[in-house]
Amino acid sequence: MENTSIVYMTVGSKAEAVAIGNELVSHRLAACVNIIDQMNSIYHWDGELQYDTEVVMIAKTTSSKVPELVEIVKANHSSECPCIVSIPTTGGNPAFLEWVANEVKK
Repeated sequence: MENTSIVYMTVGSKAEAVAIGNELVSHRLAACVNIIDQMNSIYHWDGELQYDTEVVMIAKTTSSKVPELVEIVKANHSSECPCIVSIPTTGGNPAFLEWVANEVKK
């Protein structure tokens, strides 16, 4: 079975998250995308401290789909430097990991 990855992303709005999530799942780049609304972020950007509300997206996919997934997110994202981080999984429920692999290879 192919290795799975969890991809953590942030976007500016729930509508943007839904649009990107639909793109990823409908094109079989992710088996599932979770959307967590109203996350508060503090960071530096352009030399100034920023306080924002963002939306978290967590995609479950296979490691081989990550490069294409990243490109699709970047192409559809409103930020010039979007947060997209892939985290390889090292274990979990074998039945779930198999489901993820089967969903993205269809």
